[in-house]
Amino acid sequence: MEAEGIPASIAAAWGVRDQPRKGPKPALTLQRIVDAAVRVADAEGLGAVSMGRVAAEAGTAPMSLYRHVANKDELIDHMLDAAWYSPPDRAAADLGGEDWRAGLSYWAWQMRAAARQHPWAIRIPVKTLPIMPNEVAWFENALACMAGTGLSEPQKASVIMLLSGYVRNLAATEADIWAAMQASGLAPDQWMSSYAQMLRKLADPQRYPALAVFLESDVFDRADNPDDEFIFGLDRILDGVAVLINAGR
Repeated sequence: MEAEGIPASIAAAWGVRDQPRKGPKPALTLQRIVDAAVRVADAEGLGAVSMGRVAAEAGTAPMSLYRHVANKDELIDHMLDAAWYSPPDRAAADLGGEDWRAGLSYWAWQMRAAARQHPWAIRIPVKTLPIMPNEVAWFENALACMAGTGLSEPQKASVIMLLSGYVRNLAATEADIWAAMQASGLAPDQWMSSYAQMLRKLADPQRYPALAVFLESDVFDRADNPDDEFIFGLDRILDGVAVLINAGR
């Protein structure tokens, strides 16, 4: 398989970058470097990732990393693909009569799990359409879930964009709220109660009548389950996809 015209980092990820054919197999591999970098990011955040820190985690010298990655940006590309790991098997996703819905739901839940396991990954800006191995595998998986829907290929791409954007956005919002709670030193229920109390003092019911009704409800008294928010949004998206599919039949 030729790698001509393919950026070196992408070629390496797909295993098509030219490798020396003679001599002993090097002890340090790209996979070992990426695994070490992911461990650093998981434990200390993306800001802690440097070539020196990753080399120390991998138990090697910093200069040895450059035999496999050109720079930190290239390393982060590999880290991001590793963070999403392998997508769910479609066979495991076909759980009900509406295969497409069960498949896409399972797909979204698995993406959510990856985003929560590696929260730094959702902070990395999207630089290109899916091109790394795991990214392409996720894309293929979602397309396969919609194979029998009658949706056009552009519509399938739009559904995938909508779903992945929803997962990423909600994961980022949840991470931000959690960080704010931790910074406050309050327990989650105390943090929410404090917020509600301040809003009641600041927002004049005459000017914000709808908000006043909201604040007088039990919304801040109920136990908060982040999965409830995810389920609500996911179901609304899939309901909309169902309408689109049925309109084309």
